[in-house]
Amino acid sequence: MLMTLSTTHTPATDLGFILHKHPDRVQQFELPFGTAHVFYPETSPELCRVALLLEVDPVALVRGNAGGQGMLSQYVNDRPYVASSLLSVALGAVFSSAIAGVCKKRPELVEQRMPLTVELPVVAVRAKAGLGLVKSLFEPLGYSVEATPIELDPSQTASQHAYLSIRLSAHLTVKQLLTHIYVLIPVLDNSKHYWIGQDEVSKLLRKGDGWLAQHPERELITMRYLRYQKSLASTALEQLLQAAAPETVEQTEAVDEAAPPEVRQQSLHTQRHNVIVQRLKAAGAQRILDLGCGEGKLLRELLKDAQFSTVVGMELSTRSLAILQQRAERLPSHQRQRLSLLHGSLLYRDQRLKGFDAAAIVEVLEHLELGHLPAFEQTIFGFAHPKLVLVTTPNREYNQLFPSLPADQLRHRDHRFEWTRAEFAAWAERVAAAYNYRVTIEPLGPEDANHGAPSQLGVFEDAT
Repeated sequence: MLMTLSTTHTPATDLGFILHKHPDRVQQFELPFGTAHVFYPETSPELCRVALLLEVDPVALVRGNAGGQGMLSQYVNDRPYVASSLLSVALGAVFSSAIAGVCKKRPELVEQRMPLTVELPVVAVRAKAGLGLVKSLFEPLGYSVEATPIELDPSQTASQHAYLSIRLSAHLTVKQLLTHIYVLIPVLDNSKHYWIGQDEVSKLLRKGDGWLAQHPERELITMRYLRYQKSLASTALEQLLQAAAPETVEQTEAVDEAAPPEVRQQSLHTQRHNVIVQRLKAAGAQRILDLGCGEGKLLRELLKDAQFSTVVGMELSTRSLAILQQRAERLPSHQRQRLSLLHGSLLYRDQRLKGFDAAAIVEVLEHLELGHLPAFEQTIFGFAHPKLVLVTTPNREYNQLFPSLPADQLRHRDHRFEWTRAEFAAWAERVAAAYNYRVTIEPLGPEDANHGAPSQLGVFEDAT
């Protein structure tokens, strides 16, 4: 099994620093299923190429496969030759520092985008999927894809797989490329040589951070990576959808640019935050939760007011949290001391969410699957049960007033739904009755006589 990675970046030998593998040496790594070798067939300032050669012991694979399923139940199989989950494991072991984004000698190279080409001489895909699947997985990530079919011996029994020689080129960081290969090669192969459990969900989310949530084939990728275990895939997809929520701000602002002049005077995003802050102040709330806080724009507004003695932001996206943490370090000390950041999901009970005066959930609800709303309701309104909950969500009826938004299209590509005013009111009233709240619905933004306001606010007050 072979993979090569090359660059024409100047100087091309920077690749050796990023990978932590010196071009002058051949290195060997023992793995449970064989031996990995790393060497450089070409090194010059103009072109540097590194090769990962994986020698797989098929007998060891079969002996380690207690379940005896699939190709690993046969001593004669294609596993020593095709790019598969074995290659992903080898990448994780051999290039762990590069995948983690660590380069102590030249840290500036971690974020350096450069021309990169990866070549995989033999990749197995389902016969009916072929090149179309390869393109659907890699082209949305910016790759140019070249694939050559490998002819099989016609005298042999027809295989369920087609075999391709693949060449992928893109302008990316090395970390990005390695994480793409790590996740997508087993997806192409549609097989794994080890047991799939809950830890694989965490691994997928870590390796997919920053790209998988926005990938148009994220559902196919998730299902194949987790070997069609629906409970695991459902968990991963829900967290991916929540991780995509921070993009709502940019997408909504882009739509606002084409909105009527009265809406553009103050962005809808700013109007929402102003209303939320005013509501929290009027209620006398001091301990505040911002759930699905994204990159922290509402948090910054809350920290400006000394009334809010404790401000906690919870976010699922590790990328957004990292950005927010960097921004928090630059805050004045009197603000920074009042801020706490949590990594977590809105679908699971979390003791850290208890005991707050109020929670703000701003343009997050519509990123959840409708089928997962009961879990959200139980977690926030039932378990955490703040005294005041403020929920904002788009009003679908207003969409036709945005000239740049095609008919029947939602405002953001990751919205799973958008409610009319009547639908939001029905949901809010049902939740309030179920969890002992009083609720009122208010428009957010300038109202149109026929279509209402662009956004809508549900104000839930504890009725006990």
